Amino acid sequence: MSADRIKHLEFIQAIVTRLGNNSFLLKGWAMTITAAILALSAGQLSWQIALSGTVPLLGFWSLDSYFLRQERLFRALYEDARSPDSTVEMLSMNVGPYLARVTLVKAAFSQTLVLFYGALLIAHFVVVLVAR
Repeated sequence: MSADRIKHLEFIQAIVTRLGNNSFLLKGWAMTITAAILALSAGQLSWQIALSGTVPLLGFWSLDSYFLRQERLFRALYEDARSPDSTVEMLSMNVGPYLARVTLVKAAFSQTLVLFYGALLIAHFVVVLVAR
């Protein structure tokens, strides 16, 4: 494998790593903000605060879905770029050929995101029901 090809793969891997890190940080922020909103709403017995807390949570979910989709797109590019008979242009970061295969809806409803954000949404609705 040529030095240019190896460098290309390193660039793609760096992007995948950065996207994964962004996703991790988003989950941390989502958990922190959810805990703060739920503590506030439970302390004041305000179902309105708990319900309004779902808005930023859905925003985090959608942003995390975007990062997961981008990560999957670059993983697909990596897989094609690493094969010996690759048709991927050297140092290209074009993920266009994979857009139809990797959709935002599939990323949003992936098992990991549904379990994580679904659990946080359920916590919000439990507090809404208890505070009513």
